[in-house]
Amino acid sequence: MTPDVKVGPSSVAIDEETWTLERVKALGVMTNVETAAQILGIGRTVAYRLAKDGDFPVQVLRIGHSYRVPVLRLLELLGAEE
Repeated sequence: MTPDVKVGPSSVAIDEETWTLERVKALGVMTNVETAAQILGIGRTVAYRLAKDGDFPVQVLRIGHSYRVPVLRLLELLGAEE
């Protein structure tokens, strides 16, 4: 194990990048596809393929050469819309 990984009582590594609703809300209005994919548990390569094909689980906006995901859509999918 690496020194920066926390270990819980059951000796299972705890991911320091756990996405809570508070962390998602703190992203602001938009986020990138990679961050949205992490939140949804989707790999980077699959996420970009889904975005390109129009099959990403939430709305994706194409702005120039970039993909952006409205955080509100992520919150709706997670059942936490305000």
